[in-house]
Amino acid sequence: MKVSVDTNVLVRVMLQDDAKQARAAAKLLREASLIAVPLVCLCELAWVLQRGAKLSRGDVSAAIRSLIATRNVAMNRPAAEAGLAMLDAGGDFADGVMAYEGHWLGGETFASFDKQAVDLLTMQGLPARLLP
Repeated sequence: MKVSVDTNVLVRVMLQDDAKQARAAAKLLREASLIAVPLVCLCELAWVLQRGAKLSRGDVSAAIRSLIATRNVAMNRPAAEAGLAMLDAGGDFADGVMAYEGHWLGGETFASFDKQAVDLLTMQGLPARLLP
C-alpha cells in the first residue's frame, strides 16, 4: 500500500501522545510500501513538534532527519534540507522550505517582513529582501 500521510499520523508516532492512535499510525507506516510526505506536512510537523510539544530545535531537526532517512519515505528532499538548514541556523523550518520552493518556481529573491528569516537566508548566501 502506498499512502500519503496527514501530519497527525506522524505526530502520533513521534510523540506517542495517544496510545490507540499511535499504534494505528505505526501499523500503517510499517505496512506501507511508500509513505508520501508533502512539504506542507513537514512544515506542520516542525511547527507542532517545536511549538506544541516544546521540543528543542535540535530534537525537531533530528526527528525530521530520521524521517528523511526512512527507506520508504518519499518527499521533496532538497526542500526538506533547505528547511533543516534554516531550522539548524535558528530560524523556522517553513521559511527555508518557502525560500527553496519559491526559487524552484522561478522566484529570484525571497521577500518577507520577517527580519530573522531574511538575515538567515542572506547568511546562507541566498537572495532575500526585508520589506519595510
